Amino acid sequence: MRFAERYGPWAVVMGASEGTGREFARQIAAQGVPSILIARRRGPLEALAREIREASGIECLTATIDLAAPAALGKIVEAVGDREIGLFVSNAGSDPNGSFFLDRELSAWTELVQRNVMTMMQCSHHFAGPMRARGRGGMLLVNSGACYGGGSTMGPYCGSKAFTLCFAEALWAELRPHGVEVLTLVLSRTDTPAFRALLEEKGMPIPQDIASAAEVARIGLERLPCGPIHNWGQADEETGMAGSSAAARRERVLAIDRMTGRLFGRR
Repeated sequence: MRFAERYGPWAVVMGASEGTGREFARQIAAQGVPSILIARRRGPLEALAREIREASGIECLTATIDLAAPAALGKIVEAVGDREIGLFVSNAGSDPNGSFFLDRELSAWTELVQRNVMTMMQCSHHFAGPMRARGRGGMLLVNSGACYGGGSTMGPYCGSKAFTLCFAEALWAELRPHGVEVLTLVLSRTDTPAFRALLEEKGMPIPQDIASAAEVARIGLERLPCGPIHNWGQADEETGMAGSSAAARRERVLAIDRMTGRLFGRR
């Protein structure tokens, strides 16, 4: 199937105002699918929508929503309306804190978990249901190498990304019999304004091996049919940041699914 047939007629891109989210929106439009662009800042969203319309003639709508707010899902559902969503890209989920857990107020961490876990999971439930009923669609959950282990200055962030990893694996196993593709794209250091701002705040140089946002988006969309995981910069059979390859984790997920299927009388 062509991209637009598989993932149209509309996409939702969360965290679309800059970096990889911006590139996802641009590349999805280049494939003929309009998007609903969601982020907290109105100006960059509207500028991106204008750029996409001028470059491709593809319509884009914008919705200014704070994804860390408990009411985010209701506002997203309202912005989408009755449009059929064939592709959901959850790209919002950075760590704006970069500090020890106890050196920040608890509210900073609860906002992070609300955005990275709750809003992502709620939106996945809302958009995946109709995809399952139609028998097609795609769910792309952008992730971080932090999902594979904790770090002293990234505790809640690592925890949120580990949730995304396991959730995406389970959702992939659940939806694959129904023709819906699920991928968690596990990134390493990526050249985004948020990452540059964090490096500047900490007085650190920009790494030489930093990945470009455009290439990240291209590979993510290309690998979407090959879930549940793609580790950035690594072949499917290559063991790297995870300690095991994406292929090995895929087989483990299938084995767990077979075991739980027998236990609960499924398939």
